[in-house]
Amino acid sequence: MIDGIILVGGVERRSETTFRGFNPATGTAVGPAFSEASAQDVADACACAAECAEAFANSTPAQRSAFLDAVGEDIQALGDVLIETAMAESGLPRARLEGERIRTVNQLGMFAAEIREGVWLDIAIDRALPERAPPRPDLRRLNVPLGPVAVFGASNFPLAFSVAGGDTASALAAGCPVVVKGHPAHPGTGELVARAVAAAVARCQLPKGVFSYLPGRSNELGAALVADPRIKAVGFTGSRGGGLALVAIAQQRAEPIPVYAEMSSVNPVVLMPQALEDDAEALGRGFAGSLTLGAGQFCTNPGLVFAVEAPGLDRFISKASSAISETPPAVMLSAGIHEAYRTGVATREQCGAARKLASGTAGEGVRGSAALFETSASEFLANPQLAHELFGAASLVVRCDDLGELAAALQSLEGQLTATIHLRAGDEQLAQPIVAALRNKAGRLLANGWPTGVEVSRAMVHGGPFPATSDSRTTSVGTLAMARFLRPICLQDMPAALLPPPVRDDNPWSVPQRIS
Repeated sequence: MIDGIILVGGVERRSETTFRGFNPATGTAVGPAFSEASAQDVADACACAAECAEAFANSTPAQRSAFLDAVGEDIQALGDVLIETAMAESGLPRARLEGERIRTVNQLGMFAAEIREGVWLDIAIDRALPERAPPRPDLRRLNVPLGPVAVFGASNFPLAFSVAGGDTASALAAGCPVVVKGHPAHPGTGELVARAVAAAVARCQLPKGVFSYLPGRSNELGAALVADPRIKAVGFTGSRGGGLALVAIAQQRAEPIPVYAEMSSVNPVVLMPQALEDDAEALGRGFAGSLTLGAGQFCTNPGLVFAVEAPGLDRFISKASSAISETPPAVMLSAGIHEAYRTGVATREQCGAARKLASGTAGEGVRGSAALFETSASEFLANPQLAHELFGAASLVVRCDDLGELAAALQSLEGQLTATIHLRAGDEQLAQPIVAALRNKAGRLLANGWPTGVEVSRAMVHGGPFPATSDSRTTSVGTLAMARFLRPICLQDMPAALLPPPVRDDNPWSVPQRIS
């Protein structure tokens, strides 16, 4: 059921101020009028979260993992209504959204398993050595939750990076209550998932303040949430401007807090000489497929390609151009995103430093056409705006005179979520300095693959140096995402009766303990 509600600690609310959801493909309103959360709703949600933070932090691994499993079950039980609502609000196809739902449910299950395993507590125990000179006290370290977390839903993943997506799942797994600011582009989808989370909270008999959902359009709503003194950390996926605005608010508080913002990435690809000579056409096809996937609205679409001048590069460009020219226009997530993309492509066409090679078939409304440009390394270095992200299926090939010029172009880049190198055995020695340069620029370095497609697993890093993220030490995907919402604490000579269960000698939670 979609009623356009606000959820504060499991209690439904409504507001006289409302907004509508829209189908980006048609421009028509979909769903009911949705309540716009107010400053009072923000304050009440944060108060509920703060009141239950201690109790939720002390929940057992069995309780917390059962809760995350229950959230996944309830999302799955929503069935077709969730997929159809998300399709109407995002313009994304059914298959994509069904895959995203599976990813969301599996992600919750992954964190549930991680909680049960207990490695995330990172327990270290150094027993007292009273006979040592000087004596060593009894020291016990573990990770504890930060407290209430604010999560901002993303526009491009209405399930996997939204109400019950990676930020929410990892914060709940860490033992932190969550207040979600729903994305206004898909309010019906957000409400359905929020109801599922709230139902799981009730079914698992957890405190109601563990989860709240605040829909709304205004920047003031998000600003009030980050500024609330009861919020202890923020998870955000979106634009650089939006992320930096939240970082500024968080830093201006009496108690500054971390904002874990995923913001901007062009995901450079390097094509080494032997790879181009051997497989130029196949590389061109693969590149075009990765670029145009999801209308180029993934955070890892390849927006830059670097290669040394050679016949293989011309063959690569020819095949990629052909594939892009045949790509039909795709519905973009909103009229605003489409207009920003259209303007960005037009600006690049007019800048004089890049030449347009190909574009997809023309589209109407908010359907975006893919675009491929080329430039020289010297022009690229002289025009820093060419390295900026165009959020959509646009990419730039940078033609380099030699590997030295290619390396210089790579050194000029900002931080990235991903960097990719295509190479063959004959390229490996030449690639060593290139790989070293790319390691310093990205959170995930791929060989002989394409960056779209982020595996949800323990080893995954979905983060990177600024401006890919606001903190290069973190990831928003994978079990390490929990670390963003934890802090270490050391207990010295604490009486056994006052020790938390995971660091007691009898280890009632049966979690890993590293003991001196």
